[in-house]
Amino acid sequence: MATANNIRQRLQATTNIVVSGQTIRNRLHNFGLRARRPVRGTTLTADHRAARRAWCTQHVRWQRQQWAQVLFTDESRFCLEPADGRIRVWRRRGERFAEGAVLERQRFGGGSVMVCGGISTRLRTPLYHVVGNLTGVRYQNEILQPLTVPALQAIGPRAILQDDNAPPHRSAAVNTFIQQARVNRMLWPANSPDLNPIEHMWDELCRRVQQHHPPPAYLGQLLQWLQQEWNGVPRAFICNLIHSMRQRCVECLAHNGGHTRY
Repeated sequence: MATANNIRQRLQATTNIVVSGQTIRNRLHNFGLRARRPVRGTTLTADHRAARRAWCTQHVRWQRQQWAQVLFTDESRFCLEPADGRIRVWRRRGERFAEGAVLERQRFGGGSVMVCGGISTRLRTPLYHVVGNLTGVRYQNEILQPLTVPALQAIGPRAILQDDNAPPHRSAAVNTFIQQARVNRMLWPANSPDLNPIEHMWDELCRRVQQHHPPPAYLGQLLQWLQQEWNGVPRAFICNLIHSMRQRCVECLAHNGGHTRY
């Protein structure tokens, strides 16, 4: 991944040929390349891809009634100030998800609130505000026991918990609690947010909050609006996200375990 100026600098450093950034852009245009925003994604190693292929192979034939048993959960951080979206990558039409056109996600810092929630076709959990660092003990006491387990019970006896492989989720104490509570937990491939439909719930939440004018002035107001908009997302929107699970698996397999458009 490189900008036109990056290419110009590399060309000059390796060949001692001096050209302008505009000349580089013109040549890229001649090859059918255009500057577009990169897709943001996680880093995928060969092991990650293999695990994603295995998971998608196992679940690609699941029917909607099976996905309806799953409670998809996650944490997300929201900032008062949006991230800079002006980065561009040169690519051809149809290459949006090519490896070199995906910008790997980085965690962002201060001026933010972290929230946790879960969605299924039947219900959503309350949106919980995570204050400070989330540990395994806190995940168990503040999220699993009071929010996740009751939601699973409401879904029914065949309910399945989906959570990712973040350290708090996989601590020894949490694993013991999961077994004792007889929670049916889905194995999850590492670095696979694109396979989790709740990621698009976070995107929708962000869009809804950004429609408030003026924007939130302080973190308490941001949290209030996040919780308000979380409850306001139509159930049909959530169902459509979860109904996309088969296609997510299909695309992941088609890309040999690589990034999908989700």
